[in-house]
Amino acid sequence: MLLELGKALSFLLSLLSLYPVAISAFFDPENRWEDRLELALPKVAIAACLCVASGMIFRWPSHSNPDAGQPLSETLPVRLFLWAVPGMALLFVLCWYLVWGTTCAQGFHFECAAN
Repeated sequence: MLLELGKALSFLLSLLSLYPVAISAFFDPENRWEDRLELALPKVAIAACLCVASGMIFRWPSHSNPDAGQPLSETLPVRLFLWAVPGMALLFVLCWYLVWGTTCAQGFHFECAAN
């Protein structure tokens, strides 16, 4: 009973730890793209720690836990992290390319002349 509650709470915490990563990477219009990346990397590290800790709770050895012998990389929180972070990184690079390419092609951005 207590283990199941711990699993649910740790999974919720791992979900909530990925939320600031996406917010700082995509929805911070005051910073440049490079600054957004620098601000998102520590949040990715914190999310990784929380997801691994949650994965350890998921594989906690107990007679009532069916996931006890599972490898850490196959637990739900770690899988969520391993799918979410590369997906966000791909979207970040795609957005960076699209925004940089369109603003530089149209001449709206003053930093394009320096690049």
